[in-house]
Amino acid sequence: MPSVRFPAEFFRRIDESSDADFYVEPRLVTHIDDATIAALTQLYREMLPAGGAILDLMTSWISHLPPEVEYARVAGLGMNRIELERNVRLTDFVIHDLNATPELPYPDGAFDAVVNAVSIQYLTRPIEVYASVRRVLKSGGVALIAMSHRCFPTKAILAWHSTSAAERIGLVQLYLQDAGGFGPVELIDRSPPGGADPLWVVSARRI
Repeated sequence: MPSVRFPAEFFRRIDESSDADFYVEPRLVTHIDDATIAALTQLYREMLPAGGAILDLMTSWISHLPPEVEYARVAGLGMNRIELERNVRLTDFVIHDLNATPELPYPDGAFDAVVNAVSIQYLTRPIEVYASVRRVLKSGGVALIAMSHRCFPTKAILAWHSTSAAERIGLVQLYLQDAGGFGPVELIDRSPPGGADPLWVVSARRI
């Protein structure tokens, strides 16, 4: 499902080598600072249904979910087995390269929410991925895409390097619009004060 809205060059990267090779070594680090992690956790506390089924897309060893909230399922999709095994919130996980295969390995309507924390910049086929996200969401289920300003520069798409923060947010909003089947796309700014990493979250619900 390529989009006529974006030229192919938008999704090229400095390093076009295999993503499986790039992620073969675990990176047990955080990609936003503590205040921004706390802000993201609070947003999840407010927007993710307790007892629901959650898919943590492009996840690593931490999901940033509120520790006191129980969910029926927290499925993780990522690229490194060691990272996924370290993630104590996951009830199950799969190793899956979305740039190679954007279709998610889950049945229709499996999840109440799909979250993506500071990883959207690595997708080379984001519209196809989010068409599949729509498919695996239940009716009314929410997609949350959290963004900040850090990245692995060689694996981030060209559009991420050549646009401002506001333009990146607009780009992600267009992903969801072009994927189809989502309601109004909203921006939530939860950037902490005091010079912490910014936090912008793009949100939409399956209609």
